[in-house]
Amino acid sequence: MSVFTEAEREYLSSGTLGRLATVGPDGQPHVVPVTFAFNAEEDAIDIGGIDFGNTKKWRDARRHPRVTFLVDESWGQGAKAVEIRGTAEIHETGGDKIHPKFPNFTPEFVRLRPTRIVAWGVEPDGEGTFTLNARDC
Repeated sequence: MSVFTEAEREYLSSGTLGRLATVGPDGQPHVVPVTFAFNAEEDAIDIGGIDFGNTKKWRDARRHPRVTFLVDESWGQGAKAVEIRGTAEIHETGGDKIHPKFPNFTPEFVRLRPTRIVAWGVEPDGEGTFTLNARDC
């Protein structure tokens, strides 16, 4: 059974750009856009990119694996988002296979294992409006 709802899985599978927040060695937060793929088999988020192993986000996640990841969008009066707090697993190989549209990815990547999920605008309630859904995993 997945920690994500069906609507969250669908939303995460439809996008390729999110924001990863890490903590630097000085304790300061660092947020950057990153490419990702929802990994249904692992029930996790795989995050990587070009020259990923030489980036601050990679070094930060290695040093302090508690991270937050956000995929969001807004339109008119509405918004839709999934925020995932969790533990970053460091992988030295496989990042070049995260997304077929990006063949220049380096082998290093982060796999995010959720510990808390907060979503809004993703799950419509019975009356056609969208609800907030927050839970620990």
